[in-house]
Amino acid sequence: MTDTCVRLAITARVATVTLDRPPVNALSEQMYREIGDTFRKLGSNPDVSAVVVTSSNPGVFCAGADIREVADVVGQGRADADAARQVLAREVFDQILSLPRPTIAAVAGYALGAGAVIAACCDMRVGSPQTRIGLPEINVGRCGGARHLMRLLPQGVVRQLYFTGDPLGSDDAFRLGLLNSVHDPAQVDDAAQALAHVIAAKSPVALRVGKASLNACESLPVREGYALEQQHTLELARTDDAREALAAMLEKRQPRFTGH
Repeated sequence: MTDTCVRLAITARVATVTLDRPPVNALSEQMYREIGDTFRKLGSNPDVSAVVVTSSNPGVFCAGADIREVADVVGQGRADADAARQVLAREVFDQILSLPRPTIAAVAGYALGAGAVIAACCDMRVGSPQTRIGLPEINVGRCGGARHLMRLLPQGVVRQLYFTGDPLGSDDAFRLGLLNSVHDPAQVDDAAQALAHVIAAKSPVALRVGKASLNACESLPVREGYALEQQHTLELARTDDAREALAAMLEKRQPRFTGH
């Protein structure tokens, strides 16, 4: 029986997805599929409002693709299998990016290649002084990951990562906004959980509509993007949770959200 590579726990509306394929969470096809299945289930789970993605190994969030598996496919000249693997990876990243729940990556150590993409697909990232985020694909004759990092980093920085294969340290990652905060390595998971629980206390419907709004308007010019955001505002305003939020604010009490 094949060991499970991904663990899921849900507490107080916060789901914790733990990458667990020792020693470095190298992404095999099985692990990609498990991540995809996990996020597919989370997307339709009404009891989840926020998601933390973390690692069972605090020193390595995810070291990227399983190079031995890739080398086997390439060495056998299995171009179709190589292409199918690329499609699988793309579908998994899209599932994380489009999940209708806010996501936080707890990146205490290395996030490389596809691991950096998983972190980039999350809405927020917290790290430690030991965090290193990079795109070393050039060192193994591959490309990949840059387009996702371009959402978060300046072009010149992404191209330096891409062409040198050298990772970005935590100081630069924080300065450039790739990391939201930096903590002692032992506190990274706690910091991610604390942020997730603050978010999970908000209206579930507001989180869902807000995530859809951000994803939809991100690539648009300011005028068109804001107009689309306003459409989502009007959609949200018609919900019970929006009316409850306004009433609670006026009555100076804690809101009682129903997710409708």
